[in-house]
Amino acid sequence: MRIGRILGVELYLNVFFLAVLGLFLIAGVMAKGLVAFAVVLVHEMAHVYVARRLNVPTGEIELLPFGGVTRMGQELVTDPFKEVLVASAGPLSNLCMVALGIALKNYHIWDEQLGSFFLQCNLLIASFNLLPALPLDGGRVYRAYLALRVGIREATRKAAGFGQFWALVTIVFSLFGIAFHFSGLDILFTGLFLFYAATKEKRMAAYLFMRHLVRKKEELTSLGMLPAELIVAVESLTLGEIVRPFLPRRFHLVMVVNEQWQPKGVINEAQIIDGLLEYGADWPVGSLLLQPL
Repeated sequence: MRIGRILGVELYLNVFFLAVLGLFLIAGVMAKGLVAFAVVLVHEMAHVYVARRLNVPTGEIELLPFGGVTRMGQELVTDPFKEVLVASAGPLSNLCMVALGIALKNYHIWDEQLGSFFLQCNLLIASFNLLPALPLDGGRVYRAYLALRVGIREATRKAAGFGQFWALVTIVFSLFGIAFHFSGLDILFTGLFLFYAATKEKRMAAYLFMRHLVRKKEELTSLGMLPAELIVAVESLTLGEIVRPFLPRRFHLVMVVNEQWQPKGVINEAQIIDGLLEYGADWPVGSLLLQPL
């Protein structure tokens, strides 16, 4: 549901967050709901601010119970260093708001009930988002760390898998909380949406990987140079298997050998990507040596 526009960014309220605000209204504590809304909004605007400073395109913001989703250019995922900076901005903004709240309390500019909730809300969102689980901010930092070691596709799958795990933990905890009257439906809604979002991220892994491969030429042209990685592959290996360990911010050279380990030639990453797009993922890398690219 579209709710407005701020600093040129369209704001949308996710149905799960709308349900949580409805629970605040029913409980007669709508002021707390508005505090939660403001905390989540500042969290997301921090992401937008840092992304714009790094020249990453930003789109609309969808506010969620545990933070939000800001639509950004896909190049952010393929640049682990930028992704870490943008992802870290959200939790850092929450910690800054905690410091601001404590300062206001010291100067007696404070409402005891709403002030305490403001601090709790910021600490909860910051700590929850620091979990190494997609689509949370900690998951994006974790993916960036893994991407430099196992590639974007595998990194996304692992971080999203953690997201599904923590979602199930949250759901089970909420069900116990509801049964024993120490938590409400808001935690259940959060767990359900987290599982949905993590599953969606996992399905996007292959697409993100292909975007990463296609953008590699642009990355090399933009930076002027990239560190090289040498891979040795048997000629029967398929192009789909060859590109799997390709890493961001590296340019790969593949030495192709036959079954007797005799070298047959060297192919660079650009040629492999062109071959992948032209002949498909099942094309043997040895056959690529015979094709005009």
